[in-house]
Amino acid sequence: MEFSHINEQGRAKMVDVTEKDSTFREAIAEGTVVVNPDTMALIKSGGIKKGDVLAVAQVAGIMAAKKTSDNIPMCHPLMLTGVDINFELTETEIHIHAAVKCKGNTGVEMEALSAVSTAALTIYDMCKAVQRDIEIQNIRLSYKSGGKSGVYER
Repeated sequence: MEFSHINEQGRAKMVDVTEKDSTFREAIAEGTVVVNPDTMALIKSGGIKKGDVLAVAQVAGIMAAKKTSDNIPMCHPLMLTGVDINFELTETEIHIHAAVKCKGNTGVEMEALSAVSTAALTIYDMCKAVQRDIEIQNIRLSYKSGGKSGVYER
């Protein structure tokens, strides 16, 4: 039986992945938070009043990856086997990279994207008292592997 995303009553439904093969799956997402040099100096020195911005953003991103199905209605709950979030800093940019892994029958793209999005929002939240015009840019999937569709690389 073929399942579609819309049931007979025209309502959305979760895709049935029962028959899909369980394979190793990985996704990497990225995004950028743009701040001014003064804000970056505070982040680097630990001068933001709410605490260690990057440590909190890292934990928030990991938590978001684990809870993606609670926030995105049609996402399947997954048993993640790894979530790694790291940051690359320039004078005015925080580049966020999130790698998410699992062995299962559906991919982890949404979990990686959720991790980056939440890490970026956490940085914004922690720094908004010192800078109101922070920008979050270019959140996107950069890599995925596993499953029937194989490898995607931006």
